[in-house]
Amino acid sequence: MRAHYTAENMHRRASIAAALAALTAFITVGVSAQTQIKLPKNKYTPEQDVELGRKAAAEVRQTYPIIKDDAISSYLAKLGDRLVAVAPPELNQKVYEYSFTPVNLKEINAFALPGGPMFVQRGMFDAAASEGEVVGVMAHELSHVLLRHGTANATKAENPWLQLGQIAGALGGAVVGGAAGSAIAQGSQFGLGTVLLRYSRDFEKQADILGSQLMAKAGYDPRALAHMFETIAAESKGNRDPQWMSSHPDPGNRTAYITKEAESLTLGPAADTSGFDTIKSKFAALPAPTKPNARNAPANAANGAAAVGTPGEPVSAPTGQLRNVNGGVFQASVPDEWTALKGNRSIRFVPKNGYGELKGQTVFTHGVEFGLVRPSSRDLREATNLWLNGIHESNPELRKTAEQRMFQISQRSAIETPLANASPLGGDELVNVYTTFLVDGSLFYFLTVVPEADAQKLQPAFRQIEQSIRLTDAR
Repeated sequence: MRAHYTAENMHRRASIAAALAALTAFITVGVSAQTQIKLPKNKYTPEQDVELGRKAAAEVRQTYPIIKDDAISSYLAKLGDRLVAVAPPELNQKVYEYSFTPVNLKEINAFALPGGPMFVQRGMFDAAASEGEVVGVMAHELSHVLLRHGTANATKAENPWLQLGQIAGALGGAVVGGAAGSAIAQGSQFGLGTVLLRYSRDFEKQADILGSQLMAKAGYDPRALAHMFETIAAESKGNRDPQWMSSHPDPGNRTAYITKEAESLTLGPAADTSGFDTIKSKFAALPAPTKPNARNAPANAANGAAAVGTPGEPVSAPTGQLRNVNGGVFQASVPDEWTALKGNRSIRFVPKNGYGELKGQTVFTHGVEFGLVRPSSRDLREATNLWLNGIHESNPELRKTAEQRMFQISQRSAIETPLANASPLGGDELVNVYTTFLVDGSLFYFLTVVPEADAQKLQPAFRQIEQSIRLTDAR
């Protein structure tokens, strides 16, 4: 009798165990169906993210036309707070300082800075058909903060000279689209890296996936995010170039993989979206959108000039008259009519129509730049390639067009690296980078930028400048 009971009991236990195993398998499948995201490598602390974001946000607020309307601000904060509340605890750092600021600009754009500050432009609301579409973009931007993509970009560059005080403006340029972002970038010490740095397609896909998960938990259908991306993409098929796309490259198949992710997610309690139409009407009733205030942007040009002519207009060949310039550690001869644009660790010389605003963004299309980088290697080729590889990771269209060439600058070993990139004027632009070491170990660079169509016109001047360079640091 006891033996029978034991066998029966064992059978029941086996049945219970099997049921539990099946339940566990079901739960595991449910959890694993949600895409797991691997955090990118990051050498910076969350506290540094906050400090960087705080400094960059202060520059943005000085430059962008901030909307001061309590109803709009409260509504945007409500949406942002709802998303923050469902953020994964392991990603939602306690030190973060979240803010959600509306901006009176017509371009479809939104951006978030390290540590929490987010800015949403009026154009995003104008283009959105539902609250879920706006929330989707906000969830995407919040994901960049949670995954710490801004400082991960700086980490990928592998430049130890990118210290906290030096990259505040640079990170703003990395994630801020349009003229203000470029102005912030140009006021920093990030040099060439800032001009070219933007989110990689891998980071974009991570933000899409995590953003979809946040939306679902907050009670929104993640497919609204895909719809908004389709709206943004449609803008680029006309004559307009959405700001958002300039720093957020399309990973491809966005609608497909967001829809697939949505199918694996369970929606939280439905959000109350009844206020969307009212707020959309409030945006429509605002004064006409304005452009970023160039007078408040960090000055780069001599005498505070905000532009050198009108980008897109023809650039003339130099007249042949040269003037000598002194950059502290170097001397060179540049075309007399070119304008000097000064940064903290770099200086550009630009022909008329080679620098300024084009389609809502500040562009540098023609000219030369001299600058300094603190390298991560004492081997010239390795130091050059580490710097350029870090830039390439976040700017996949940048590519080498020929093998590197060894030569000399001021009787020192130097390397020329021929590159090409997409030009804001259409087609390709040619970027030649020349690097050598200074006595203190800094990497000195000289680069030339020109659209391929104008290369023949400016190449003689570029050669003259290259041949005139004299390094004057003590030996």
